[in-house]
Amino acid sequence: MIETPSMSDGHPDGLAADPRRRAIIAHARKAFMGGGYAATRMEPIARAAQVSTATLYGYFHSKDDLFDAVILDASDDFAARMDGVRSVDGGTRERLTAFAEAYAEFMGDAFVRSVFRLVMAERPRFRDVAMAFFERGRTEFGGPLIRVLTELAGAGELRIDKPSWAAGHLMGMIEHPVFFMPLVTGDEVHAARTASHIADDAVTTFLARYGA
Repeated sequence: MIETPSMSDGHPDGLAADPRRRAIIAHARKAFMGGGYAATRMEPIARAAQVSTATLYGYFHSKDDLFDAVILDASDDFAARMDGVRSVDGGTRERLTAFAEAYAEFMGDAFVRSVFRLVMAERPRFRDVAMAFFERGRTEFGGPLIRVLTELAGAGELRIDKPSWAAGHLMGMIEHPVFFMPLVTGDEVHAARTASHIADDAVTTFLARYGA
């Protein structure tokens, strides 16, 4: 029986609902994440997805095409997951903490790091795909926070001249311990603080700098 993961592959005209295409994308994603681009072969992906090699090539004419689709799929998956990284109603601290905690949980996910590692490793070969991936991430992650900070500054709750800079400061305090450190040192290394503690510390420092 064909595995049909519950994720969009980012293509219109009903292709996202095609179970064979979705199965190929899912198994290719595992293969690229596990072994990188060079070590990934098309035939094992076809077997894992329970389709013929001819069927696989009918959907994706080359390994490059399949890699592009996998990164697009991951980008769509990230966008859907980032819907939860939004501020909630409440006071300034509550709204910022809601964002910070969700963002810390997201950026601390080992799968998120594995996608970033793959994109960075293959950036010379797939520069356009990599740049589109990072640009979308910047928009999906930073855009909602910038809007919240602009609103709070307009209401006199924060003292901010450049909301985009302030958003970068808050996100950076979260990214360093939960994302960049494990990205460099390996997933077996974990921050001593919990994601919630990291988020709370980041918001406290942020309000000390930007609070009205």
